[in-house]
Amino acid sequence: MSAVDPELLWNPFDPAFRADPYPFYDRLRTDAPAWPNAIGTVVLTRYDDVARTLRSNDFSRDVDANATPRDDEISRRRRERRANGAAKSILNLDPPDHTRLRRMVTTAFTPTAVQRLRGRMEAMVDAVLDRAADTGSLELIEDLAFPVPFQVISEMLDMPTDRGDELRTWSQALTAALEPTADMATLDAADEAIAQLAPYMWEVIEERRRALGDDVLSRLIAVEEEGDRLSPEELITFVILLYVAGHETTVNLIGNGMLALLRNRDELTRWRDDPSLDDRAVDELLRFDGPVQHTIRVAMVPVTYAGAQGEPVVVEPGGTVLTVLGAANHDPAVFDDPHSLRLDRANSNRHLAFAAGIHYCLGASLAKMEASVAIGRLIRRFPDIELTGEPHWRDRITIRGVDRLQLSVR
Repeated sequence: MSAVDPELLWNPFDPAFRADPYPFYDRLRTDAPAWPNAIGTVVLTRYDDVARTLRSNDFSRDVDANATPRDDEISRRRRERRANGAAKSILNLDPPDHTRLRRMVTTAFTPTAVQRLRGRMEAMVDAVLDRAADTGSLELIEDLAFPVPFQVISEMLDMPTDRGDELRTWSQALTAALEPTADMATLDAADEAIAQLAPYMWEVIEERRRALGDDVLSRLIAVEEEGDRLSPEELITFVILLYVAGHETTVNLIGNGMLALLRNRDELTRWRDDPSLDDRAVDELLRFDGPVQHTIRVAMVPVTYAGAQGEPVVVEPGGTVLTVLGAANHDPAVFDDPHSLRLDRANSNRHLAFAAGIHYCLGASLAKMEASVAIGRLIRRFPDIELTGEPHWRDRITIRGVDRLQLSVR
């Protein structure tokens, strides 16, 4: 197979790339596994390179503080937005600030704490499935994949749910601004969303401050009031992140996972008939078509990768690397026959869908439990599930997911 210009393999504006990026990842991994793209970011597609980078102390997540600034219009606008905004999100912090913030909520997201929510989660899912049984249809995203995780994170924070539609719109506007393809209109929409979301959150926080409870938000407020460990700016940034990230990733995990099963009926039947696969099945769905496709890091020291022919690809301090999680999860050097969905895959838990290292997803246990309950109960409740119409993919490359999946159920 002859080499192909990497620019043709990493084109986020290509509809074919957005619909199915994995063949493009394969060619990039073969032809240019450590590829400096047109804007100077090194794109990594091999599992070992991605895992090494995510776990290394030689890289920073704080792009604003450590990356060599780019002087284009969008980059300047992003810097202005961050400079004028609230505190940095924990996603973009390095130790010790990252460690300090993460410690405050870790106990709420441990596997043990998450399992206490299982009964409530099962009841929510069953209520949705009861309605689907009456109508014979289920729009997976609108009826199940969004409302149930949204209700779960709302209850964990003890947040009101009467503005769910608005909150989803705000969440989608904020996550759209994270896309490397975001334009000025997208950034404007994100600014408008935060201008509406922040005052709403402050109202909830001030009301909770007057009557603290046993929820995650109350714990964060209590910590803030003990001293300067959590500033007001950090508090609202953290709460918004928990609220948005607490359901956004899971929505896409459930949607992508169910679509993968419908396209691999033997595996759907295998899981339906074998409850012992519940945990491993979700790991394989995360590996096969995970909701987060890539994440960025900044080199703090010179770092060298090997190119396709073993040639050195050096990233200097301040240079950025894009670790392509989706490509790593389909690396045949680690996962045998990676484009096949195999729910009993022995090493599926080696996937990097939740990243790795200190920034490993805080809500990983919650997302996996929610997906296991939602999909597991759906496929066991209805022996006959059919896709009606074509799935519709969101116009994203970082957060990958379907935004419409209409099913008939019997």
